[in-house]
Amino acid sequence: MPAEDKPQSKDAKGVSPTRRDNRHRTNIEASSKNKRHAAPSSSTRKIIQGAFAIISRRAADRLRAGHVWVYQSDVEKIVAPTDASRLIAVLDPGGSLLGTALYSASSQIALRLIGTGRIENSAWPPLLKERFRAAIALRQPILANEHTDACRLVFSEADFLPGLIVDKYSDLLILQILTQGMDTSVVRDVLLEVVSEQVSPRAVFERTDLRIRELEQLSAAPEGPLVSRSNSPEDRSAATIFYLNGLRFHYDADLGQKTGAFLDQRENYAAAARYCRGEALDVCTYHGGFALHLARICRQVTGVDSSHAALEVADQNLELNRGTLGDIAVDWIEANAFDLLRDWSDSGSKFDSIVLDPPAFAKSKRAAEGALRGYKELNLRAMKMLRPGGTLVTCSCSHHVGLEDFTAVVAAAGLDARRQVRLLERRGAASDHPVLLTVPETEYLKCLICRVD
Repeated sequence: MPAEDKPQSKDAKGVSPTRRDNRHRTNIEASSKNKRHAAPSSSTRKIIQGAFAIISRRAADRLRAGHVWVYQSDVEKIVAPTDASRLIAVLDPGGSLLGTALYSASSQIALRLIGTGRIENSAWPPLLKERFRAAIALRQPILANEHTDACRLVFSEADFLPGLIVDKYSDLLILQILTQGMDTSVVRDVLLEVVSEQVSPRAVFERTDLRIRELEQLSAAPEGPLVSRSNSPEDRSAATIFYLNGLRFHYDADLGQKTGAFLDQRENYAAAARYCRGEALDVCTYHGGFALHLARICRQVTGVDSSHAALEVADQNLELNRGTLGDIAVDWIEANAFDLLRDWSDSGSKFDSIVLDPPAFAKSKRAAEGALRGYKELNLRAMKMLRPGGTLVTCSCSHHVGLEDFTAVVAAAGLDARRQVRLLERRGAASDHPVLLTVPETEYLKCLICRVD
């Protein structure tokens, strides 16, 4: 699924993987003719007069255990929906109803469950409205915070709206549609109605990563806003300034390497500032999220990123906050994190606090082993550069690298660096990125705050 957010960036990283190989893509409808399946029971004949899918026993067990995804390879027979709703009944091999899902013909994840009963087309819009309102209500404490006006309003599966992400940046809302099941006028119309009532944004933009749009075969997003307060250039602008923990940040929906800022790190930014002191280094700083929070309490901060454009925005964010931060020295360095840390650790450079917040190293299970090597290298170099008693804040947004493996890699790096490492806090994504416990893909961000002696 994506997150924030890092997604593909960190905030999109999240929760809707779309990998597929066109060379080996199969047509479910055609292949199902050659698969064996039990005839539906008489009690389900009425249900399956419309669109339905019969799935494998393995997939049925997975749904009964609380997950919501069915992979294309687990669909044994399907009569695809012919209307725009994309709703489809899901049956086990014996013909028993498992629930209703959203259907995607192009995704590796063919079905995303939205309920364990039968949901008719007429019931879908009011259910959407109910779930949108519940998602916004869950974020009400954040929306009422005078020091923060940015958060994730809707987090896909974790808010029972699979394939849909909505982020709020001050007076802008950014919509990401990640699946065909959510790529409908019904979803957009209901969303715009609810947010207009409860959030009153200046404008709403739809922004989905181009690669996801192509893989999922989604409709083209409009260049301008889906809706705006007025037709004035100011109200239709995709740029704004938002607050996180009392600091100001630029945001522009038309720029950047990702669809949003790293809203999932909001609470970790504040936590890092409680521990870090002295000379601080923020590796993979992007727009300066950690660096600017550390500038409040550290005497000197250096931010490193490989993207020149990202560092330009980071410097603009620094200037936005000069009134709060004063004249503290903050330096930005454009460099590859691995190369820089290797050179600096070999030359004896030292810091009191180091933050490691790299992009996702593992986009698939096959990439996990290489990702672990990358995480170990970064953490090893960072530990060698920390003064005794220094603070290490180390993060991973790779879902395919679990917390246990990530923690073990950090411990191994400490042994190789001949440093004693104590874990002070084990953290995850901010509370506006809830975790659905039966869908582990909704938990992707790991953040360890360590004391290195």
